[in-house]
Amino acid sequence: MSRFNQKILTLIFVFSTLLFASQVNAGLADDLKDGQHVLLMRHADAPGYGDPAGYVIGQCSTQRNLGDYGKKQAKAIGDWLSRQGIENARIFSSPWCRCSDTARLLNLGPVKTELSLSSFFDDMSLEQKKTKELTQFIKGTLDKQANAPIILVTHHVNIRAFMGKNISQGDMVLVRVNKDGGYLSHTIYPSRELADASK
Repeated sequence: MSRFNQKILTLIFVFSTLLFASQVNAGLADDLKDGQHVLLMRHADAPGYGDPAGYVIGQCSTQRNLGDYGKKQAKAIGDWLSRQGIENARIFSSPWCRCSDTARLLNLGPVKTELSLSSFFDDMSLEQKKTKELTQFIKGTLDKQANAPIILVTHHVNIRAFMGKNISQGDMVLVRVNKDGGYLSHTIYPSRELADASK
């Protein structure tokens, strides 16, 4: 094969890859406006495990918080989402500071605290109750404004209970739900890949 033909084939491959990538990216923004999808996100990197004894909701200094990497991670993911065409979203967060800080650092819109996104790590007997509350919240939110992207920043226990999978800090899950807000299917967006793509 001549060098000219090799260059032509390389250009065709690169163009096809970019075209496919743009279609995939556009698909995420479109899905989040179809009234059947929400984006669940686990808070960005917060070193440690659980929260310190005696922590208080509303007092960030008593909680496990985002580290420097987590703050950069959240900003990078927000930049990536913006490039997918998600420039203004309805963002809801657990009241834990590592979640609300993550949500704000996405820089995609105002952040509202939502109690159905609260962690039940300290009392796993609340799993069914909190999952039912989250399902009802998703239904109600989609019913009110189905054509706006909805991002829900929460904890790994909440996401695992809702969709049956463990995900890493900063990972996002595009979840398709039924008319009652219940889980149907999902696509995971790993945070490390998104952060790398933002460089």
